Amino acid sequence: MYKLFITCVLSFFSFFAVSSDEAIDLDKLAQGYFSAMVASQAPDANQEALEAYLIFLTDDVGHTHLPWFADDTRDPEGKARMREGMTFYLGAHTEYSATMLNTFTFNQSAIAIRYEHSAKGIHPESKQAIEYTEVIMEVLEIEDGKVAVIRKYHQ
Repeated sequence: MYKLFITCVLSFFSFFAVSSDEAIDLDKLAQGYFSAMVASQAPDANQEALEAYLIFLTDDVGHTHLPWFADDTRDPEGKARMREGMTFYLGAHTEYSATMLNTFTFNQSAIAIRYEHSAKGIHPESKQAIEYTEVIMEVLEIEDGKVAVIRKYHQ
């Protein structure tokens, strides 16, 4: 887990070391984002893993996760709200795996990542067992080299 965290952080900083006049390598951004997201869902995920994921996001990130959360309004507290929500579920998984299936990039403004993930665990509030396998498409809108809006769709 520690090696994955370090890899994510180094990928992030090397990605942002380019000047703002240069084109963003969206494929590299997609891979770093995905690796950090996966690490934040692992059974041994901690606050450091969560922060390694959140560093990819703008402070006012908007987020939808249909059908549960449909409002993608960018909010000055967007990242803080994601931190709070993700912290609630941190460590809830006893098993987690994800495989990237496809990535698509659109000029310098968007990335789509399609992946399959599986998880088992205990819901932190209901204490009920959870288990799922699903294919997700995340569409990431990019602004100044960071993810400004996340839209999650289930297949």
